[in-house]
Amino acid sequence: MSTGGGAGVEQPRWLNAAEKEAWTGLVSLILLLPGRLEAPLHREAGLTLFEYLTLSHVSEAPGRRLRMSELAYLANGSLSRLSNVVKRFEQRGWVRRSPDPEDGRYTLVALTDAGFEKVVAAAPVHVRTVLDVLDPLTAADQQALARIAAKLRVRPTDLA
Repeated sequence: MSTGGGAGVEQPRWLNAAEKEAWTGLVSLILLLPGRLEAPLHREAGLTLFEYLTLSHVSEAPGRRLRMSELAYLANGSLSRLSNVVKRFEQRGWVRRSPDPEDGRYTLVALTDAGFEKVVAAAPVHVRTVLDVLDPLTAADQQALARIAAKLRVRPTDLA
């Protein structure tokens, strides 16, 4: 591939065949999996994938409470997006927000009994869809996927 660059111009590094195949596979996963995971949740439980992950992570936390910043990381969303979702959840009676008693600079989100009932009702839909994705993979494939995801995941510095 000619880039038309002149002398002294640094040429870009292009992907080799193996890198291109890996990248194409990753992009396909990024673009196709969210819809595949979200459609059944939306249809059967009235939740987006982000909303389900938000409720699920709080339900699994000690005391069913998490700092908003930690929840944003776990649910893979910005604090702004999470704040909007949590506000809607508060209006539905699924969560409560309060200052963190250990450090008032942080806000805690706590799951109510109604929120726990919602996530418990939605969980089988999500798990069924996740298993549809994972079942074609061998145990070794699943372990490799977990290792790759861990290497590619970026943890915000304020949560490290």
